[in-house]
Amino acid sequence: MIVLDGNSLTLEDVIKVARSYEEVWLSDQGREQIIASRQIVDKILEEEKPVYGISTGFGDFSTIFISKDERAKLQRNLILSHATGVGEHLSEDVVRSAMLLRANSLAKGYSGIRLSTVEMLLNLLNKRICPAIPAKGSVGASGDLAPLSHMVLVMLGEGEAYLNGQLITGADALKACGLEPIVLSGKEGLALINGTQIMTAVGTIAWHDAVNLMKAADIAAGLSVEALKGTRAAFDPRISQVRAHSGQVATTQNMLRLTAHSAIIASHIHCKKVQDAYSLRCIPQVHGASKDALRRAEETLNVEINAATDNPLIMPETGEAISGGNFHGQPIALVMDYLKLAIAELGNISERRINRLLDVHLSDLPAFLTAFPGVDSGLMITQYVAAALVSENKVLVHPASADSIPTSANQEDHVSMGTIAARQAREILDNVCNVLAIEMLAAAQGVDFLAPLTPGDGTAKAHQTIRSVVPHLDEDRVPAPDIKTLHNLIASGRIVGEVEAVVGQLKIY
Repeated sequence: MIVLDGNSLTLEDVIKVARSYEEVWLSDQGREQIIASRQIVDKILEEEKPVYGISTGFGDFSTIFISKDERAKLQRNLILSHATGVGEHLSEDVVRSAMLLRANSLAKGYSGIRLSTVEMLLNLLNKRICPAIPAKGSVGASGDLAPLSHMVLVMLGEGEAYLNGQLITGADALKACGLEPIVLSGKEGLALINGTQIMTAVGTIAWHDAVNLMKAADIAAGLSVEALKGTRAAFDPRISQVRAHSGQVATTQNMLRLTAHSAIIASHIHCKKVQDAYSLRCIPQVHGASKDALRRAEETLNVEINAATDNPLIMPETGEAISGGNFHGQPIALVMDYLKLAIAELGNISERRINRLLDVHLSDLPAFLTAFPGVDSGLMITQYVAAALVSENKVLVHPASADSIPTSANQEDHVSMGTIAARQAREILDNVCNVLAIEMLAAAQGVDFLAPLTPGDGTAKAHQTIRSVVPHLDEDRVPAPDIKTLHNLIASGRIVGEVEAVVGQLKIY
């Protein structure tokens, strides 16, 4: 069970709730903080002075004063009018992450929401009601307004939700779980949607999956070093020690452990080749830099998942309601753009290794890794697919945060586009997972041709795991199912887990 106090949530907690359906409850501290901030809002609601989003309209309507008898309607209308999302629905793990993150932010006690409303949000989580949230429509400032509004619709008995895999109305989802729709009170609509929780949820999932992907990239690279009869000299720890980037040091250690006791590498240790091409020799530098970017994303996400991102913020110590800009997604936008580039680069260098594995002029292997050239094409076209994927990534990797389009009649005149950056990071990640699957397919085929020589401790286990699900390519067959199988082998974490069981935990930083 995950207990929320607004301050101590971890990224691993988020993943447990998102994918393992861990139950979530408020701590006593969290409950007290929520109650204290609500008492301040109740006092403000009785006053006749303008306070943004409580007794005024929103955005460019902030100059319009709202009378007491219309303030509840103001909050409901906020949700209805802002639920404007389009596109396919966000995945369940992202939606569950977003609900958790919003509840944790509210538990900090700076949003002035009622305790019962936060408990309703947690009821959706614990009863596995998944609001149907369109993926597109947030510019990443004033919070993820459109997608979070679709989340809140279900709490009101509106909108749509997934329950047991079926898309039904929000009203039917609540009824099936014995819940009653809520009626929003003053400030509550704003408190529920004015935050960065969608982009942070997508970013957290991307971060988690990128940890696994970066380990898988090292494994794929290790197999390629074996198949291409590369040298371990470039992985001498002294090289990394005199540069001392933590990601490079970690990758060097991984490559040495993966290829330890390799009979293949030992067989050509005295060959005339002085050094390998960059795609082999610079694995520590390139993979390592991507890992350093991943660490930076982790640092930012760790702060954001425990942040108050509402506006106005209710200050319990003084009773003030202060308008600011914590809803602006720039911190997440920048690190997601950084992470996009880091992941894309893993695909770029992997595609170059794939090319070397297939090109008879660059390897000691049969052309296109087939024993029957001419009649068979072997794995020729898999490199085309890898090339297409990395080329697509070069479009997606353009920084979303470099763009800004003013909204709300120029009241909101700079926005982050952070949600777009986070979604693109996940798309790039999936593309690179397919590229690594192709590299593993080719490298395993290359290792087969070097038998009876055997690869190293980790690479041998990787080869064995690949061959347990995809057989050697004796003659031409449809490669697409093999690529999909290896994509799933990587994405599930299985190949990383199998290799780590032999060589120990692979390092990220």
